[in-house]
Amino acid sequence: MPRAVYALAFGIFAMVTSEFVVAGLMPQMADGLDATIPQIGYLITAFAAAMAFGGPFLTVALLKVPQKRALLILFTVFLAGNVLAATATTYPVMLAARVVTGVASQAFFGVALALCAQLTRPEVRGRAVSVALNGLMLGTLLGLPLATYVGERLGWRAAFWGVSALALLAAAATLIGVPDLPGADGSGQLRAEFGVFRSARLWLTLSTSTLVIGATFAAFSYLNPILTGISGFGAGTVPLLLVAYGAATVVGNMVVGRFADRHTLTVLLVGLALNSLFLLAFALFAQLSAAAVLCMLGIGLVGVTMNPAMVVRVQRRANAGALVNSVHASFITLGIVVATSVGGVAIDAYGLRAPLWLGLALALVGIASLVPDLTERKKRAVTVPQEPEPVTARV
Repeated sequence: MPRAVYALAFGIFAMVTSEFVVAGLMPQMADGLDATIPQIGYLITAFAAAMAFGGPFLTVALLKVPQKRALLILFTVFLAGNVLAATATTYPVMLAARVVTGVASQAFFGVALALCAQLTRPEVRGRAVSVALNGLMLGTLLGLPLATYVGERLGWRAAFWGVSALALLAAAATLIGVPDLPGADGSGQLRAEFGVFRSARLWLTLSTSTLVIGATFAAFSYLNPILTGISGFGAGTVPLLLVAYGAATVVGNMVVGRFADRHTLTVLLVGLALNSLFLLAFALFAQLSAAAVLCMLGIGLVGVTMNPAMVVRVQRRANAGALVNSVHASFITLGIVVATSVGGVAIDAYGLRAPLWLGLALALVGIASLVPDLTERKKRAVTVPQEPEPVTARV
């Protein structure tokens, strides 16, 4: 695996840590900015919305820029947003800072995944994406608790300064470890970047990713109240359970990365089917602490870890360009927005188990969205004659 892929993983780790930092420091930030807890929660929504709707536009603006330079520009924008967040004294300034960092993060994902495709052979792209996206999994496992720890002891501003330091280190690793590759060259290549979006099948493929991530985050976003309000765990135990969940995502991501290239569709089908079972069991048996933990870990293993297979599927349906990857990341983020917003409304209407039922519904629709590809694969298997197995004589 080229060392550049590990540098990209470090950059993604810094971006994801910034995305999650608000979730662990809501009370402190509310006091420091003279805001309410719901207003601080809107900072998470603003970050996600900026990623989903702003990232692709910034990616388009950088399409012709050599990709290493594009990454360094994005680090500069991201760093400016984090410094603004660390020095913000009012809520509107903090809101603006989150929008800036969200847009930069999304564009970074798009360029980074495009680079992974260019730096590796087609048959190992899934593994390369898996390695790069380990930054995402480690952000959940290490970044969030580390930022929370620093913020609780040194103040919430220190957490943002820490993320800024991470961004500087990741930029230095990119400067040293990532080779210079050209951006889009000429109008023909730009037309190719945009032209793929005329395919209806591509939009269906993108929607599968929204459903996969939506199903997972419907549960993940509300694990804390579910585990304390239904499963009976104390508030002090939940952080340890979330670390275990993060560890499960790291393991699952590595396993999926091994099979994402050769068995892309099968990995997604099996992952969604297992996630459906875990969500169903969680909804039915959340009151049993052991069952709740097993289901939570199962969702960690087969939920967000589908990312490498999702990326490979989208790249094969369209191309491996930065714009396609950025738009794909927007659809992934849209799954988070849908899951968290609809899940919150469902809790108000039907109780704490409602997000789990929502996740199950999204997973089942995700399975249905794979049917056209499964049918196409079956037709190919029927129409393409299979080569007979060679007969080896034994002496």
